[in-house]
Amino acid sequence: MIKMKKLLYILGVAALFTTVSCGKYLDQIPDNILTADDIWKSKNRTENFLANIYSAIPNELAQRFVNNGNSGPWNAASDESKYTWDFNYANNLNSSVWANTNSQIAHYWREYYRAIRNATYFIKNADRTDPGEIEPTLITRYKAEARALRAYYYFQLIRIYGPVVVLGEDLLDFEADISTLKLPRNSFDECVNYIVSEFDIAYNDLPVVPQQIREGGAGRITKGMVKAYKAETLLLAASPLFNGNRDYADLKNTDGKQLISQTYDVNKWKIAADAHKAFLDEFVPGVYDLYVRANADPFMQGYLSTRYVMMEEFNKEWIFGRTVSGNNMEYDRRPKHVGFASSVQGGGAHGVTQTMVDAYFMANGKPITDPGSEYVASGFSNFQAPFDTKARSTFNQWTGREPRFYVGVTYNRSFWLSQPTSTEVITIMEYSGNSGRIQSLSDVTPTGYVVRKSITGSGGDRASSLLRLANIYLNYAEALNEYAPDNPDILRYVNLIRKRAGIPEYGSEQLAAPVGQEAVRQAIRMERRVELAFESVRYFDTRRWKIAAQTNSGNFYGMNLQANGDAFYEKTLLEVRKFLPRDYLWPIPNNEVLKNDLLKQNTGW
Repeated sequence: MIKMKKLLYILGVAALFTTVSCGKYLDQIPDNILTADDIWKSKNRTENFLANIYSAIPNELAQRFVNNGNSGPWNAASDESKYTWDFNYANNLNSSVWANTNSQIAHYWREYYRAIRNATYFIKNADRTDPGEIEPTLITRYKAEARALRAYYYFQLIRIYGPVVVLGEDLLDFEADISTLKLPRNSFDECVNYIVSEFDIAYNDLPVVPQQIREGGAGRITKGMVKAYKAETLLLAASPLFNGNRDYADLKNTDGKQLISQTYDVNKWKIAADAHKAFLDEFVPGVYDLYVRANADPFMQGYLSTRYVMMEEFNKEWIFGRTVSGNNMEYDRRPKHVGFASSVQGGGAHGVTQTMVDAYFMANGKPITDPGSEYVASGFSNFQAPFDTKARSTFNQWTGREPRFYVGVTYNRSFWLSQPTSTEVITIMEYSGNSGRIQSLSDVTPTGYVVRKSITGSGGDRASSLLRLANIYLNYAEALNEYAPDNPDILRYVNLIRKRAGIPEYGSEQLAAPVGQEAVRQAIRMERRVELAFESVRYFDTRRWKIAAQTNSGNFYGMNLQANGDAFYEKTLLEVRKFLPRDYLWPIPNNEVLKNDLLKQNTGW
């Protein structure tokens, strides 16, 4: 009779090999069930095991989170956007009508811990592989990849749930007494220290040159990836949510251990800044650089660069990405377009909020609230958008905006990105329009805008960026400003982002530099909001800064979806969002807490 421990290993391996693959490197599924010992007898099986550890990487092209796959609700659960469809879990978060018993709550806890355990199993057993099948130096690299992935999944867990249980090198003995399987949460700082140390260890045995360039295996772990995520982890640790947050004074284990530090430590910002600087010194510009599509017109260069940086797979700015996988995003962000070819028809149900529309700068680099911005809130003008073939009558709020606005937002009566026929495809979201509510109650914009960023216009599965150099530049500027606000590198790195975007730099003749730490802090946050819009960043930013109670609650507006003509452009209340103090962290899944009385639940849950 097979012992339980052995059986669980075998079942675990079988489950691994039936996981949905990620395309290219990850598109490898054996046609039979193996025993644990069989894995290490061949190169193909060993690599398949590693590939399936990779398969838990989030898929940012599948944003309709319904308790399956690797997508998340992050974009529409922030103040950036909204989904029409009720099944998207973001709507629950925006109304604070979620519970620790919901199956969606358990999704990441289950999937990431499963991947963590599989990574540990791989690290402990990969040396058993027949050296005639795989040379030992390659196994060393594979183990480093598994170690980095394990640290990466812990990073994902702590930014969702806060402090978690760190298992280290332990593979739990399922034959042991159940009391030995009950483990308490580690403190947040302990989690961070573990993740950082694991990234440091993995770094030593990883290549510098991205494997997608060297071997045709897109999305493999590199030295740059681990150094970048080490820096990201340290930035999270320095942020207000976890750095001296007195709101979590009662978050303690049963033995009284404090899980989130109650003492603010400015030195954590220095540690984070130093980690980002170490990455920049080692990898920029030799390995990574800002992506630029050269054009004689700086505005057009800004538009083309910030559009295609998300679509040219594994370009020089991408530090880490997921390889080719399912792409719901194209349908969700492609308007209905009734009456046109099926290739341009979609659901159009992922809408931009008016709040996000208003966040974009004007072409002169100033926010719309600046008296010198030249923003006009009403009326219409003839205006040619950078993606259009001619000037069209356009609502003045959408004229003269910066290039990233036209990358990010499809607005009413705008020219569509792909034109399959001789008839122009113009997106009309007024009530009776080709993408209006008369056409559908579900496949329709919820706001009067549709997210445009990251779509080709014609669909198709492709890779998605998870971390790019722009994130690192803005992270570095933020960390520097918090502990050394006079450092000239702060605005230097913000200005590199603005220059690439085709708008005036701070401190130039056209635009004065912000003065003082708070003004610079707000400038950095505004830049992040626009540059990284709809990239699953804003949700976590507003929480780690402890501003989500202000940014993601209250009235949210859009256009008048029940009207045609001029009445459509009336600012209309769409919903009132609710954000409670508990909502800064996801709860630990309720069944996990019930099974383990040492597992302390998050505050408010």
